Amino acid sequence: MRLLTFLRFYREIRKGGPADLDWIQRQGLLAVKLTQIFALRPDMLSIEKCRQLQKMYRNASTIPSEDVMRILEERAPVSFHESIVWFDEEPLAAASVGQVHRATLSTGEEVVVKVIKADHKKRFQRDVKRMMRMMRVAIAISPKLRKVGNPISLLRHVEDYTTRELDLRNEIRGGSELKSIQEKLADDFPMPRLRFPKYYPDLSNEHVLVSEFVEGKTLEECIEGKGLAWDYLIELFRIHGAYMFGVGTFHGDLHPGNCIVDDEGNFVFIDNGAVCEAPKNVSVPLFKFFESLSKNDLDLAFEALLGLADERPSDDRLTRFNARMSEIYSGFGDKSVGEQSLTELMMRTVRAAVEDAGADFGEEGFPIIRSLMYMDGLVIRTHPEVKLIAEMGPSLVEFREGLGLE
Repeated sequence: MRLLTFLRFYREIRKGGPADLDWIQRQGLLAVKLTQIFALRPDMLSIEKCRQLQKMYRNASTIPSEDVMRILEERAPVSFHESIVWFDEEPLAAASVGQVHRATLSTGEEVVVKVIKADHKKRFQRDVKRMMRMMRVAIAISPKLRKVGNPISLLRHVEDYTTRELDLRNEIRGGSELKSIQEKLADDFPMPRLRFPKYYPDLSNEHVLVSEFVEGKTLEECIEGKGLAWDYLIELFRIHGAYMFGVGTFHGDLHPGNCIVDDEGNFVFIDNGAVCEAPKNVSVPLFKFFESLSKNDLDLAFEALLGLADERPSDDRLTRFNARMSEIYSGFGDKSVGEQSLTELMMRTVRAAVEDAGADFGEEGFPIIRSLMYMDGLVIRTHPEVKLIAEMGPSLVEFREGLGLE
């Protein structure tokens, strides 16, 4: 992405009216991924603008059928061609990196085939390098950017998980890793409603992935059909929160299109290629922060965030931090997510913690915050009357007891 293109991209994102999503898609994978990030930032953009940008999660362009068949002919393994007896050339779904088609194996098993789109990788890596240079200039001009919404950290995070997405073998590895964690926790923290799709590694490679066809609806489809009960949604948060806070290894892109509710009522995590790691020095202070918030113990919550700083701030900075946080969380316990967005609170919290307490969320903190934004968005769209953190209280207690959090 060249400078003039980036300037127009930024203008499309920040302007008052709707962004030109078709133009953004034509600028390549990096532009799409960054737009998806901005779609989760109502602290920077209006709610209406965020909703428009969220279309980038659902309305990705598709590959013409003749190109799909050419990609399969050139890139799919021999075993794939020997095993597929029917292939639907019309895509079932499309995303920024690839698209999915239904198919049938010679055994009669119904499967889906994910196909990576054109040669994204070289252009994506080139665009990241160019933008990295621009961001370094921006940080030199405004050093506070290094910690508050650090664009370099954000860009590295986007580069890391997108590069992993571009190798479909990582989806098999990620699904296997998350399933293994579930099995190890079965006694102390059972998650019976969670499952992962069956993969066919012998029929797959870097460019083509074969997995089972899951009968059910994505969370996005459930939301649109008004079919997500609160007790069901809180169970999803319990599962995802256990991976984030208790284990520190979790699905790094669990937006509403990447979780299917199957016909038996299970949550099926798909697109498991972007597994993220959260070290204890980041996940534990954040866990303690939310645990204290759930009890409406604001003083203890603010104290927990100091664990993200290399050293305890001076008395003056601490006084300023506590005063600023008290203002941010004024009336917190009495307000639902419809009255105050958790996403907006978190962004204001990050700024206060960095500027006044010297906290450093680093690259590792961003995937957790992004996951919380997804959760917040789900609640706002389905149960805006809920007090999310208070409702999460019992699960947070279970994390501490069942997962050994100290």
